[in-house]
Amino acid sequence: MAKNPTEIDRSSPASNEPGRARPGVLQVSIKETAALYAAYMPFVDGGGLFVPTTRPAHMGDQLYLVMTLMDEPEKLPVTGTVIWITPPGTPGRQQGLGIQFARDAAGAAARHRIETLLGGSLKSSRPTHTV
Repeated sequence: MAKNPTEIDRSSPASNEPGRARPGVLQVSIKETAALYAAYMPFVDGGGLFVPTTRPAHMGDQLYLVMTLMDEPEKLPVTGTVIWITPPGTPGRQQGLGIQFARDAAGAAARHRIETLLGGSLKSSRPTHTV
């Protein structure tokens, strides 16, 4: 089993504002149901995902996630907004970004796919990366 079943493959910085980089594109691969459960944020309007990363970002930054879930060959592209930042050194929490899916067809498709994969685990009381 991999040490970190949620992997960030790459990110590309882009910025139009001096001194402020925004994340741009993040490719995320989640290979295990437990990792997907820990990362998914069903309590966020439209759904969202916690992405473990050391990449700097600011609240409100827009980014584009390209997600690979489990062993599915099809990638899920979705635009999102940074709504949560867990800084480095937070006791008991992994550093990363909480991304709210856009309220569009791609965001709805991502939420539906994740909730289908998670099935009954959504009602679990197991801890996650966020709450």
